[in-house]
Amino acid sequence: MSIYDQNLSKTPANFVALSPVSFVERSAEVFPDRPAIIHGARRCNWKTLRDRSARLAAALKALGVGRGSTVSVMLPNTPEMVEAHYAVPALNAVLNTLNTRLDAALLAWQMNHCEAQVLITDREFAPLMKSALQLLKSEHGRELVVIDVCDSEYTGPGDRLGAHEYEALLAAHEPLARLDGAADEWDAIAVSYTSGTTGDPKGVVTHHRGAYLNAVCNAATWTMPHFPVYLWTLPMFHCNGWCFPWTVAMLGGTHVCLRRVEAAAILGAMREHKVDHYCAAPIVHSLIFNAPDEMRAGLSGEGRQQVRGMVAGAAPPASMIEGMARIGFDITHVYGLTEVYGPASVAVKHPHWSEQSLSEQTRLNGRQGVRYVLQEGMTVLDPETLADIPADGQTMGEIMFRGNIVMKGYLKNPNATHKAFEGGWFHTGDLAVMEADRYVKIKDRSKDVIISGGENISSIEVEDALYRHPAVLACAVVAKPDAKWGETPVAYVEIKAGAQVTAADLVAHCKTLLAGYKVPREIRFEEIPKTSTGKIQKFQLRERAKSSSAIE
Repeated sequence: MSIYDQNLSKTPANFVALSPVSFVERSAEVFPDRPAIIHGARRCNWKTLRDRSARLAAALKALGVGRGSTVSVMLPNTPEMVEAHYAVPALNAVLNTLNTRLDAALLAWQMNHCEAQVLITDREFAPLMKSALQLLKSEHGRELVVIDVCDSEYTGPGDRLGAHEYEALLAAHEPLARLDGAADEWDAIAVSYTSGTTGDPKGVVTHHRGAYLNAVCNAATWTMPHFPVYLWTLPMFHCNGWCFPWTVAMLGGTHVCLRRVEAAAILGAMREHKVDHYCAAPIVHSLIFNAPDEMRAGLSGEGRQQVRGMVAGAAPPASMIEGMARIGFDITHVYGLTEVYGPASVAVKHPHWSEQSLSEQTRLNGRQGVRYVLQEGMTVLDPETLADIPADGQTMGEIMFRGNIVMKGYLKNPNATHKAFEGGWFHTGDLAVMEADRYVKIKDRSKDVIISGGENISSIEVEDALYRHPAVLACAVVAKPDAKWGETPVAYVEIKAGAQVTAADLVAHCKTLLAGYKVPREIRFEEIPKTSTGKIQKFQLRERAKSSSAIE
């Protein structure tokens, strides 16, 4: 035994498990009076936000929530969503943020799969969640404790679904003495579901250590200062808002919440609250730079803090990067997946890039880049042999990650977990090249996922819906570049002999089976290219649709 292993053990004095919940306690202690939340007419400081989060934790604890319990939330970007990110992990429970764009059947499946005990839901989603809860009970035999949120900024219809109202529940409980987080940093902090490229989606389980490190990594990668004013254009249900609920807490910043992601609301909030940071898919950036000049007035120029945006969710079109540069916004391009807590690589800008032409800067910034500061490894390997590929910008391989900011695995799916981690790397399924400067550039997506407005659409799921129509003989769905959404699904269809069907018929059919954003925007009745064994050659269809330009 080494001398350095003798009588030098871990103790409560020299080792504490990492958890991002600790950032909330610190900001409440150090910056109690600084603004923490802005939401319409609502305001609160860090002392109050910590107190409300601790009351929610106490209320959930009284409802039986503890280590390993799952709390599902169906919330827009409101203060209650921020509070859930602080309260649920403080109990060592697991947060399941539901995608507000899903249908009732999939929501019910997810809540059953992660064995949710409690649901916190906004009244806006009452009709949808009522159906989901009914399906959860009738098909899965599971009933949840439901807590209704009545947001003062929401004035539309919506019934109460549960026995508890959020504000009344908080008022009825004294706050926990401390928001402690997990005793073991490997404990699960969240479960988020992938788009489900084959069959049911996979539940990605992340841990406290990874969430803590990625929260720190966000600030380090973006060189964020203390007290950022952060606008919530990115849905917090996506990868826990890329860990930014905890990053903002770490820096004593201000969460500026938005129920609706619309140009007027975004630009108005930026101007009124002096927003300096936000994250979003390319579609949101397009809303900003395509907005009328008068709507953007006062957001850039002398004496104004530069607005910094982070873009991911699809390869950003060159026109978007150039457009944002022209209006004075500083855009950072990142890349990642749910399995790596959101962004895990960044197109780090070198000082000499500023000497290049705008088009060359756009090319350089459009790459997926290099690993995040605290991500241990990112590379491009041959997916079969795991051999390194040459950094020639031509040879394609698969992007792979390893390190502390990688998921625990897939919930109840050991086979998928084993496959994802083969060879000691996390396999992303995204195909890319390594350029001479070691920056990575995606060339294709082996998962056949279409990214539309930041949302993942499984082409297989759309194809399955089309195949359910009696007139369809064969079909294939690929991405088509779209100026607004980044990519949209286009379907190639062959019809059975003697059958008659129109594009409108197939679109209407798909609407009965899919969430609206997954429905093909275009149907093309054409012969589908196949190999001699009958396998559809999607690369030819992507060329027809010119979808490669959305990646190139």
